[in-house]
Amino acid sequence: MRRRAFILALGGAAVAASMSWPCPSPAQENSQRRIIGLIGASAPAAVSTWVAAFVERIRELGWIEGRNITIEYRWAEGRFDRLAGFAAEFARRDIDIIVAEGTVATVAAKQATSTIPIVFAIAGDPVANQLVASLVRPGGNVTGLSIQAVDLAAKRLELLREILPGLIRLAVMANPASPNVPPELDELRSTARMLGIQASVFEIRRADEIAPAFETFKTSTQALYVVPDPLMLSNRAAVNTAALARRLPTMYAYRDYVQAGGLVGYGPSVPANFRRAAEFVDKILRGAKPADMPVEQPRQFDLVINLKTAKALGLTIPPTLLARADEVIE
Repeated sequence: MRRRAFILALGGAAVAASMSWPCPSPAQENSQRRIIGLIGASAPAAVSTWVAAFVERIRELGWIEGRNITIEYRWAEGRFDRLAGFAAEFARRDIDIIVAEGTVATVAAKQATSTIPIVFAIAGDPVANQLVASLVRPGGNVTGLSIQAVDLAAKRLELLREILPGLIRLAVMANPASPNVPPELDELRSTARMLGIQASVFEIRRADEIAPAFETFKTSTQALYVVPDPLMLSNRAAVNTAALARRLPTMYAYRDYVQAGGLVGYGPSVPANFRRAAEFVDKILRGAKPADMPVEQPRQFDLVINLKTAKALGLTIPPTLLARADEVIE
Protein backbone atom coordinates (compact mmCIF):
# COMPACT_ATOMS: atom_id res chain seq x y z
CA MET A 1 0.00 0.00 0.00
CA ARG A 2 1.33 3.43 -0.84
CA ARG A 3 2.33 5.66 2.07
CA ARG A 4 -0.14 8.47 1.27
CA ALA A 5 -2.98 6.00 0.87
CA PHE A 6 -2.09 4.54 4.28
CA ILE A 7 -2.00 7.97 5.93
CA LEU A 8 -5.32 8.95 4.39
CA ALA A 9 -6.89 5.67 5.44
CA LEU A 10 -5.93 6.37 9.05
CA GLY A 11 -7.10 9.96 8.81
CA GLY A 12 -10.25 8.89 7.06
CA ALA A 13 -11.55 7.05 10.10
CA ALA A 14 -11.28 10.20 12.18
CA VAL A 15 -12.87 12.30 9.48
CA ALA A 16 -15.78 9.89 9.10
CA ALA A 17 -16.43 10.14 12.83
CA SER A 18 -16.53 13.94 12.59
CA MET A 19 -18.71 14.14 9.47
CA SER A 20 -21.98 14.40 11.36
CA TRP A 21 -24.43 17.24 11.07
CA PRO A 22 -24.38 19.31 14.27
CA CYS A 23 -24.56 23.02 13.49
CA PRO A 24 -22.20 25.36 15.31
CA SER A 25 -23.55 27.66 17.96
CA PRO A 26 -24.09 31.33 17.09
CA ALA A 27 -21.03 32.20 19.16
CA GLN A 28 -18.91 30.01 16.91
CA GLU A 29 -20.23 31.57 13.70
CA ASN A 30 -18.29 34.76 14.12
CA SER A 31 -16.93 37.06 11.46
CA GLN A 32 -13.42 35.68 11.80
CA ARG A 33 -14.33 32.10 11.03
CA ARG A 34 -15.26 31.11 7.48
CA ILE A 35 -17.81 28.37 6.90
CA ILE A 36 -17.28 25.66 4.28
CA GLY A 37 -20.29 23.52 3.51
CA LEU A 38 -19.40 20.12 2.05
CA ILE A 39 -22.30 18.38 0.36
CA GLY A 40 -22.22 14.88 -1.08
CA ALA A 41 -24.49 12.22 -2.50
CA SER A 42 -22.54 9.32 -0.96
CA ALA A 43 -22.40 7.96 2.59
CA PRO A 44 -19.70 9.57 4.78
CA ALA A 45 -17.88 6.29 5.43
CA ALA A 46 -17.63 5.70 1.68
CA VAL A 47 -15.70 8.91 1.04
CA SER A 48 -13.80 9.35 4.31
CA THR A 49 -10.36 9.09 2.66
CA TRP A 50 -11.40 11.65 0.03
CA VAL A 51 -12.51 14.13 2.69
CA ALA A 52 -9.40 13.41 4.73
CA ALA A 53 -7.33 14.44 1.71
CA PHE A 54 -9.29 17.69 1.46
CA VAL A 55 -8.97 18.47 5.17
CA GLU A 56 -5.26 17.64 5.15
CA ARG A 57 -4.57 19.99 2.26
CA ILE A 58 -6.76 22.84 3.49
CA ARG A 59 -4.92 22.66 6.80
CA GLU A 60 -1.56 22.81 5.03
CA LEU A 61 -2.79 26.02 3.40
CA GLY A 62 -3.45 27.62 6.77
CA TRP A 63 -7.16 26.91 7.30
CA ILE A 64 -7.62 25.21 10.67
CA GLU A 65 -10.95 23.77 11.77
CA GLY A 66 -12.12 25.40 14.98
CA ARG A 67 -9.78 28.35 14.50
CA ASN A 68 -10.45 30.16 11.23
CA ILE A 69 -12.82 27.76 9.44
CA THR A 70 -15.75 25.52 10.23
CA ILE A 71 -16.55 22.62 7.87
CA GLU A 72 -20.12 21.37 7.91
CA TYR A 73 -21.05 18.12 6.18
CA ARG A 74 -24.31 17.00 4.60
CA TRP A 75 -24.54 13.47 3.13
CA ALA A 76 -27.41 12.09 1.06
CA GLU A 77 -26.19 8.46 1.41
CA GLY A 78 -27.26 7.59 -2.11
CA ARG A 79 -30.67 9.33 -1.84
CA PHE A 80 -30.34 12.09 -4.40
CA ASP A 81 -33.68 13.67 -3.39
CA ARG A 82 -32.11 14.87 -0.13
CA LEU A 83 -29.51 17.05 -1.85
CA ALA A 84 -31.82 19.94 -2.78
CA GLY A 85 -32.75 20.44 0.87
CA PHE A 86 -29.13 20.42 2.01
CA ALA A 87 -28.13 22.90 -0.68
CA ALA A 88 -31.09 25.17 0.11
CA GLU A 89 -30.06 25.20 3.77
CA PHE A 90 -26.52 26.30 2.93
CA ALA A 91 -27.86 28.96 0.56
CA ARG A 92 -30.33 30.28 3.14
CA ARG A 93 -27.56 30.67 5.71
CA ASP A 94 -25.30 32.34 3.10
CA ILE A 95 -22.21 30.36 4.09
CA ASP A 96 -18.86 31.30 2.58
CA ILE A 97 -18.32 28.45 0.10
CA ILE A 98 -19.81 25.09 -0.90
CA VAL A 99 -17.69 22.08 -1.82
CA ALA A 100 -19.62 19.43 -3.77
CA GLU A 101 -18.58 15.79 -3.90
CA GLY A 102 -19.82 15.06 -7.40
CA THR A 103 -22.07 16.00 -10.29
CA VAL A 104 -25.46 15.44 -8.64
CA ALA A 105 -24.47 17.40 -5.53
CA THR A 106 -23.04 20.21 -7.67
CA VAL A 107 -26.23 20.48 -9.70
CA ALA A 108 -28.25 20.74 -6.47
CA ALA A 109 -25.93 23.42 -5.09
CA LYS A 110 -26.01 25.47 -8.30
CA GLN A 111 -29.81 25.34 -8.38
CA ALA A 112 -29.88 26.63 -4.81
CA THR A 113 -27.55 29.63 -5.21
CA SER A 114 -26.02 31.76 -7.92
CA THR A 115 -23.91 33.83 -5.52
CA ILE A 116 -22.17 31.50 -3.06
CA PRO A 117 -18.97 30.08 -4.64
CA ILE A 118 -19.18 26.35 -5.41
CA VAL A 119 -16.20 24.06 -5.98
CA PHE A 120 -16.79 20.54 -7.28
CA ALA A 121 -14.10 18.01 -6.40
CA ILE A 122 -15.25 15.46 -8.96
CA ALA A 123 -17.81 15.89 -11.71
CA GLY A 124 -18.60 14.46 -15.09
CA ASP A 125 -18.78 16.69 -18.15
CA PRO A 126 -19.28 20.10 -16.48
CA VAL A 127 -20.35 21.81 -19.71
CA ALA A 128 -22.87 19.15 -20.77
CA ASN A 129 -24.29 19.14 -17.24
CA GLN A 130 -24.61 22.96 -17.41
CA LEU A 131 -22.39 23.54 -14.41
CA VAL A 132 -20.12 25.98 -16.27
CA ALA A 133 -20.24 27.97 -19.50
CA SER A 134 -16.86 26.60 -20.60
CA LEU A 135 -13.92 24.79 -19.07
CA VAL A 136 -11.57 27.72 -19.61
CA ARG A 137 -13.94 30.42 -18.35
CA PRO A 138 -16.66 28.95 -16.13
CA GLY A 139 -18.39 32.33 -16.07
CA GLY A 140 -20.49 31.89 -12.92
CA ASN A 141 -20.15 30.88 -9.29
CA VAL A 142 -19.08 27.29 -10.03
CA THR A 143 -15.69 25.77 -10.85
CA GLY A 144 -13.62 22.76 -9.86
CA LEU A 145 -12.19 19.49 -11.11
CA SER A 146 -13.66 17.27 -13.77
CA ILE A 147 -13.21 13.50 -13.91
CA GLN A 148 -14.24 13.52 -17.54
CA ALA A 149 -12.13 11.19 -19.65
CA VAL A 150 -13.86 9.92 -22.77
CA ASP A 151 -11.97 6.65 -23.14
CA LEU A 152 -12.03 5.31 -19.56
CA ALA A 153 -14.70 2.67 -20.20
CA ALA A 154 -12.77 1.39 -23.21
CA LYS A 155 -9.56 1.13 -21.21
CA ARG A 156 -11.34 -0.72 -18.39
CA LEU A 157 -12.75 -3.26 -20.82
CA GLU A 158 -9.32 -3.75 -22.35
CA LEU A 159 -7.87 -4.38 -18.88
CA LEU A 160 -10.57 -6.94 -18.17
CA ARG A 161 -9.74 -8.67 -21.43
CA GLU A 162 -6.08 -8.92 -20.36
CA ILE A 163 -7.19 -10.77 -17.22
CA LEU A 164 -9.92 -12.77 -18.96
CA PRO A 165 -8.85 -13.30 -22.60
CA GLY A 166 -11.99 -15.35 -23.25
CA LEU A 167 -14.38 -12.69 -21.95
CA ILE A 168 -17.50 -12.51 -24.12
CA ARG A 169 -20.36 -12.10 -21.57
CA LEU A 170 -20.28 -9.14 -19.21
CA ALA A 171 -22.81 -7.96 -16.61
CA VAL A 172 -22.95 -4.19 -16.03
CA MET A 173 -24.43 -2.50 -12.95
CA ALA A 174 -25.39 1.15 -13.34
CA ASN A 175 -27.60 3.77 -11.74
CA PRO A 176 -29.39 5.59 -14.60
CA ALA A 177 -30.40 8.40 -12.23
CA SER A 178 -26.78 9.59 -12.09
CA PRO A 179 -25.98 12.07 -14.89
CA ASN A 180 -22.51 10.60 -15.48
CA VAL A 181 -23.82 7.10 -16.13
CA PRO A 182 -25.50 7.35 -19.59
CA PRO A 183 -22.37 8.68 -21.38
CA GLU A 184 -20.23 5.92 -19.88
CA LEU A 185 -22.79 3.29 -20.83
CA ASP A 186 -22.74 4.56 -24.42
CA GLU A 187 -18.97 4.23 -24.56
CA LEU A 188 -19.07 0.86 -22.82
CA ARG A 189 -21.61 -0.59 -25.26
CA SER A 190 -19.69 0.73 -28.25
CA THR A 191 -16.39 -0.73 -27.04
CA ALA A 192 -18.02 -4.02 -26.10
CA ARG A 193 -19.41 -4.41 -29.63
CA MET A 194 -15.96 -3.80 -31.12
CA LEU A 195 -14.40 -6.38 -28.79
CA GLY A 196 -17.13 -8.94 -29.38
CA ILE A 197 -18.39 -8.74 -25.78
CA GLN A 198 -22.07 -9.08 -24.95
CA ALA A 199 -22.76 -6.47 -22.25
CA SER A 200 -26.00 -6.86 -20.28
CA VAL A 201 -26.93 -3.74 -18.27
CA PHE A 202 -28.73 -4.06 -14.92
CA GLU A 203 -30.18 -0.77 -13.67
CA ILE A 204 -29.78 -0.07 -9.95
CA ARG A 205 -31.66 2.91 -8.52
CA ARG A 206 -31.78 1.85 -4.85
CA ALA A 207 -29.58 -0.23 -2.57
CA ASP A 208 -32.28 -2.88 -2.19
CA GLU A 209 -32.10 -3.59 -5.92
CA ILE A 210 -28.51 -4.85 -5.77
CA ALA A 211 -29.18 -8.35 -4.41
CA PRO A 212 -32.09 -9.06 -6.83
CA ALA A 213 -29.88 -7.98 -9.73
CA PHE A 214 -27.34 -10.67 -8.86
CA GLU A 215 -30.14 -13.23 -8.81
CA THR A 216 -30.97 -12.36 -12.43
CA PHE A 217 -27.41 -12.77 -13.71
CA LYS A 218 -27.14 -15.66 -16.08
CA THR A 219 -24.81 -18.44 -14.99
CA SER A 220 -22.80 -17.75 -18.12
CA THR A 221 -21.85 -14.22 -16.93
CA GLN A 222 -18.06 -14.05 -16.75
CA ALA A 223 -17.40 -10.69 -15.09
CA LEU A 224 -19.07 -7.62 -13.60
CA TYR A 225 -18.45 -4.00 -14.59
CA VAL A 226 -19.76 -1.38 -12.14
CA VAL A 227 -20.34 2.13 -13.48
CA PRO A 228 -19.27 4.57 -10.75
CA ASP A 229 -21.79 6.73 -8.94
CA PRO A 230 -22.54 7.62 -5.27
CA LEU A 231 -25.09 4.84 -4.85
CA MET A 232 -22.73 2.11 -6.04
CA LEU A 233 -19.84 3.60 -4.06
CA SER A 234 -21.84 3.63 -0.84
CA ASN A 235 -22.83 -0.02 -1.39
CA ARG A 236 -19.53 -1.35 -2.75
CA ALA A 237 -19.09 -3.86 0.09
CA ALA A 238 -22.45 -5.49 -0.68
CA VAL A 239 -21.63 -5.64 -4.40
CA ASN A 240 -18.21 -7.19 -3.76
CA THR A 241 -19.58 -9.76 -1.33
CA ALA A 242 -22.20 -10.89 -3.83
CA ALA A 243 -19.71 -10.91 -6.70
CA LEU A 244 -17.21 -13.04 -4.77
CA ALA A 245 -19.97 -15.46 -3.80
CA ARG A 246 -20.68 -15.93 -7.52
CA ARG A 247 -16.98 -15.95 -8.39
CA LEU A 248 -17.30 -12.91 -10.63
CA PRO A 249 -14.24 -10.73 -11.33
CA THR A 250 -15.12 -7.06 -10.93
CA MET A 251 -13.99 -3.90 -12.72
CA TYR A 252 -14.33 -0.53 -11.05
CA ALA A 253 -13.36 3.11 -11.45
CA TYR A 254 -11.65 3.91 -8.14
CA ARG A 255 -9.29 2.43 -5.58
CA ASP A 256 -12.02 2.56 -2.89
CA TYR A 257 -14.02 -0.17 -4.63
CA VAL A 258 -10.95 -2.40 -4.94
CA GLN A 259 -9.87 -1.86 -1.35
CA ALA A 260 -13.35 -3.11 -0.34
CA GLY A 261 -12.76 -6.40 -2.16
CA GLY A 262 -13.09 -5.60 -5.85
CA LEU A 263 -10.61 -7.05 -8.32
CA VAL A 264 -9.45 -4.14 -10.48
CA GLY A 265 -9.95 -0.39 -10.56
CA TYR A 266 -8.80 2.14 -13.12
CA GLY A 267 -9.58 5.83 -13.13
CA PRO A 268 -8.71 9.27 -11.79
CA SER A 269 -7.19 9.54 -8.31
CA VAL A 270 -10.08 11.00 -6.34
CA PRO A 271 -8.02 11.90 -3.23
CA ALA A 272 -5.72 13.89 -5.52
CA ASN A 273 -8.76 15.75 -6.86
CA PHE A 274 -9.95 16.55 -3.35
CA ARG A 275 -6.52 17.90 -2.42
CA ARG A 276 -6.59 20.10 -5.49
CA ALA A 277 -10.15 21.20 -4.64
CA ALA A 278 -8.80 22.46 -1.31
CA GLU A 279 -6.43 24.69 -3.26
CA PHE A 280 -9.39 26.10 -5.23
CA VAL A 281 -11.18 26.80 -1.95
CA ASP A 282 -8.10 28.50 -0.51
CA LYS A 283 -7.85 30.85 -3.51
CA ILE A 284 -11.55 31.71 -3.40
CA LEU A 285 -11.50 32.42 0.35
CA ARG A 286 -8.60 34.78 -0.35
CA GLY A 287 -10.51 36.67 -3.02
CA ALA A 288 -10.36 34.75 -6.32
CA LYS A 289 -13.56 34.46 -8.39
CA PRO A 290 -14.85 31.04 -9.56
CA ALA A 291 -15.84 32.62 -12.89
CA ASP A 292 -12.17 33.21 -13.69
CA MET A 293 -10.80 29.86 -12.48
CA PRO A 294 -10.61 27.25 -15.29
CA VAL A 295 -12.01 23.80 -14.66
CA GLU A 296 -9.16 21.29 -14.45
CA GLN A 297 -8.99 17.80 -15.92
CA PRO A 298 -7.65 14.75 -14.04
CA ARG A 299 -3.91 14.86 -13.46
CA GLN A 300 -3.39 11.41 -11.99
CA PHE A 301 -4.88 8.05 -12.98
CA ASP A 302 -4.48 4.93 -10.88
CA LEU A 303 -4.54 1.25 -11.81
CA VAL A 304 -5.20 -0.77 -8.65
CA ILE A 305 -5.27 -4.58 -8.45
CA ASN A 306 -6.39 -6.69 -5.50
CA LEU A 307 -4.33 -9.90 -5.47
CA LYS A 308 -6.24 -11.27 -2.49
CA THR A 309 -9.43 -11.15 -4.52
CA ALA A 310 -7.66 -12.63 -7.56
CA LYS A 311 -6.50 -15.56 -5.42
CA ALA A 312 -10.00 -16.08 -4.02
CA LEU A 313 -11.32 -16.19 -7.59
CA GLY A 314 -8.58 -18.55 -8.75
CA LEU A 315 -7.26 -15.98 -11.23
CA THR A 316 -3.68 -15.30 -12.26
CA ILE A 317 -3.01 -11.66 -13.06
CA PRO A 318 -0.61 -11.29 -16.01
CA PRO A 319 2.83 -10.12 -14.81
CA THR A 320 2.83 -7.40 -17.45
CA LEU A 321 -0.37 -5.98 -15.95
CA LEU A 322 0.99 -6.16 -12.41
CA ALA A 323 4.08 -4.29 -13.56
CA ARG A 324 1.87 -1.44 -14.82
CA ALA A 325 -0.20 -1.21 -11.64
CA ASP A 326 0.12 1.87 -9.46
CA GLU A 327 -0.92 -0.16 -6.42
CA VAL A 328 -1.22 -3.87 -5.68
CA ILE A 329 -3.25 -4.93 -2.65
CA GLU A 330 -1.83 -8.14 -1.17
